[in-house]
Amino acid sequence: MKHAMYIYDSHEKAKVRFEPEFEGAVRIYLCGPTVYDDAHLGHARSAICFDLLRRTLGKLGYKVLFARNITDIDDKILNKIAQTNKSLEEIATLYSESYHNDMSALNVLPADVEPKATDHIPQMIDLISRLLENGAAYRALSGDIYFDASGDQSYGLLSGETQEETQSRISVEAKRSPRDFVLWKLAKADEVSFDSPFGRGRPGWHVECSAMAQTHLWREEAQYACDIHAGGMDLFFPHHENEAAQTRCAFDNKLSRYWMHNGFVRIDGQKMSKSVGNSFFVKDALGRFQGESLRFYLMSIHYRAGLNYNDSDLFASKKRLDRIYRLKQRLLGGAGEPQASFLDDLLAAMSDDMNISKALAVVDEMISSANEKLSSTPKDDTLRSLLAGNLKLIEELLGVGTRDPFEWFQFGIDPAKKVEIERLIEERAAAKKSRDFNRADRIRDELSSIQIALLDTTDGTVWEKL
Repeated sequence: MKHAMYIYDSHEKAKVRFEPEFEGAVRIYLCGPTVYDDAHLGHARSAICFDLLRRTLGKLGYKVLFARNITDIDDKILNKIAQTNKSLEEIATLYSESYHNDMSALNVLPADVEPKATDHIPQMIDLISRLLENGAAYRALSGDIYFDASGDQSYGLLSGETQEETQSRISVEAKRSPRDFVLWKLAKADEVSFDSPFGRGRPGWHVECSAMAQTHLWREEAQYACDIHAGGMDLFFPHHENEAAQTRCAFDNKLSRYWMHNGFVRIDGQKMSKSVGNSFFVKDALGRFQGESLRFYLMSIHYRAGLNYNDSDLFASKKRLDRIYRLKQRLLGGAGEPQASFLDDLLAAMSDDMNISKALAVVDEMISSANEKLSSTPKDDTLRSLLAGNLKLIEELLGVGTRDPFEWFQFGIDPAKKVEIERLIEERAAAKKSRDFNRADRIRDELSSIQIALLDTTDGTVWEKL
């Protein structure tokens, strides 16, 4: 591979050369959503960041196996059941579908493997049984099963967290140490639960990902369940620390070779939080902006940096994305292979821990150069094919520029209004054909007054919203 991949390993706290355990193949596990509500901008950013990683590794020639789980049993889901009187299946199905719809709108590729927690109860029971057998877990007086953090000499080394942080809202008296965390909770009356050797109950959150990663990504000869474990920075401790502890204490392998985390999203300077009331749902943003506009904005800041969401920055970001669509409008032809220099420069940027600022600067420079060359040699078919290839590369690597360029600039016009605009355009065409140019001009002026611009092409008239 011409470009070596470098990533920032959260454990090493340094940028390191990425070397998968098995040559040419990469196993990635991304912590997915807990499906008790609609996806918010934090979910979107994490998904987009590691979608970029997946796309980059694929373009570098790696065969990528990408897993993203669905947590469909947890305290928040049980609370939702109590609030709505809906079943677990109804809640999980509703919000899983909502999540998938949002991710599709953001051009996030579907996961190769998407395990659901409730489908892996036997694997979780096996993991917990192993921990009980080797003394790494214990049954508390409450009857719940806990991981014994004090018996794991490596506990805390992954994240560097050494404080005696309380792992949950369960009282410290229920367990031996504040750092211990629950593996299996006994069920309360009328609560969703599952049979197990430890009593009827349900798994703790941390044990779910360990079991699913081990099930779907580990190879028999592997030292690690996956090459890269990814998620939001808020998951590093205690969630990922606990996952790593469970796996190394239960099995003969470690959970992940590398750890990657994306930065927080803030809304107008405040950390995004439901308690603050600024947890911005993706579906709300998609009602006001096109999915690619939101994707482009959320990925335009380096994945490890914090992102302060505000509408003005999103509008500015969209104008930058519009330039890609303007070039696409000028080409409207079949794509060949991208320019070698453009491919090389783009992959060099993305191979450097996904240096998106540099990558987008490469795109901006290409667009400026392309427009100059098209103005001087508009009928150069070789050039047009190469430039169309460049745009195709942008689609495949960055996940933007995939829409019809004319429809792109029509966003925000409701269907009934579109029908009326199309009717006026047809009426204008008829007026021009009958040489009633005054009528044709009046129609153009009428459309212009409602911020609709017309462009006459050899294939007919197209329109866009200004």
